[in-house]
Amino acid sequence: MGKKSTKAHEILVVDDDNYIRLFLKETLEGAGYQVELAEDGVEALAKVEASPPDLVLTDLKMPEKDGLELLRDINHLDQPPGVIIITAYGTVETAVEAMKDGAYDYLTKPFSITEIESRLKRYFELNNLRKENKDLKEKLKAQEVPSEMVGQSPEISNVLEIVEMVSRSDAPVFIQGESGTGKELVASAIHKRSDRAEKPFMQLNCAAIPENLIESTLFGHVQGAFTGASKTTRGIFEETHEGTLLLDEVSEIPLGLQAKLLRVLQEQRFTKVGSHKPIDVDVRILATSNRDIDKIVQEGAFREDLYYRLNVVPLLVPPLRERPSDIPILLEHFVAYFCAKYNQEKKELTADTMRRLELYDWPGNVRELKNNTERAVLFSESSPRLEMEHFFPAGGDSKRPSGMTFSGGSTLADVEREAILATLEKTGQNRTQAAKILSISVKTLRNKLKLYGLDNAASQ
Repeated sequence: MGKKSTKAHEILVVDDDNYIRLFLKETLEGAGYQVELAEDGVEALAKVEASPPDLVLTDLKMPEKDGLELLRDINHLDQPPGVIIITAYGTVETAVEAMKDGAYDYLTKPFSITEIESRLKRYFELNNLRKENKDLKEKLKAQEVPSEMVGQSPEISNVLEIVEMVSRSDAPVFIQGESGTGKELVASAIHKRSDRAEKPFMQLNCAAIPENLIESTLFGHVQGAFTGASKTTRGIFEETHEGTLLLDEVSEIPLGLQAKLLRVLQEQRFTKVGSHKPIDVDVRILATSNRDIDKIVQEGAFREDLYYRLNVVPLLVPPLRERPSDIPILLEHFVAYFCAKYNQEKKELTADTMRRLELYDWPGNVRELKNNTERAVLFSESSPRLEMEHFFPAGGDSKRPSGMTFSGGSTLADVEREAILATLEKTGQNRTQAAKILSISVKTLRNKLKLYGLDNAASQ
């Protein structure tokens, strides 16, 4: 088992003594390693730069470039191999200097075959552990859920399940949802979990590009293609080759350009503006829209065939008001994040404040919640608690929870009673609809009405 794990490892032996070089080559090859030789530090550095080995085993005292100089040069490379220094001059000062400069280990002559094999085995075991740890961290990072997708509600769980499923394919995904729900984060999560994760993830806000520049932005142009085209440029499709392209607010692409975009999606081939030379690309497409795309298609402002091509996997990101059970989880996450960001002690939300925030419609969705939480942490200064006025300061632009008015002296029971009454009024006294809006069961609503003496306030 051990021999199998060392067979693939390549070691560069560097020593100006031919006898030592050949002795080490025979010994290490007998232990299952692949061995290259170099007579001095200059030759060794050239070999490392040309084809980096897994480990460099170098003598300390050599002409032209000694072992310490070689070590320092190697450590300036992008991906330096490990280095073990061998010397007959085994002073403590030299050992400390070598280790300080990045040597993995230090051996003194004479050494036994058992000793050197043991040191090499230990090095590769440690190196494998480091690699496994790095791979694990990268895997965990890829599985991280963006903060705006935090939650335990069935609605957000369904989104995460779809993200996990579609990430394993190259199918186009059409992500819809209101502004602030986290559509771009969903797209990013799909890319990070895909086989394209190490390739480019590019995002184009189609609504932000002037109509006369969007074709050039998508596909690039050649020099002289139009006035001002002083040089040939690469478009975002070319920049995203082998990666993932997010067409944000794709419904804003001009109708005249939609046919060309459709052809590119079908053929994975395009031409730059002003050119007739086709360019092949491999790009996965994700698209978003916060508009009613079906209505836009019916109105003729968006090509139906392009919509079908983009909408292979439809994914709707729910607004925050439809997953109120996630609000406390998001609040806890954002409060902790912003307290750490601004070097403040951990802050708590009062029960009254939490309840009021849960009752708010959050028209700006998670983005609004995040922004208001940052403001609350800043406005609260040294206070250990976050109050409602920190989230919605007097005179601010933010709307307070719709249909609700709060005075500083309200109890939680008063707020709950007021919320029930306001919701019943909003639904025309329909308990079923009111319970749905309040995210409670009809039975719970009935019990609350009885508790507050409101039994006759609504009818089924």
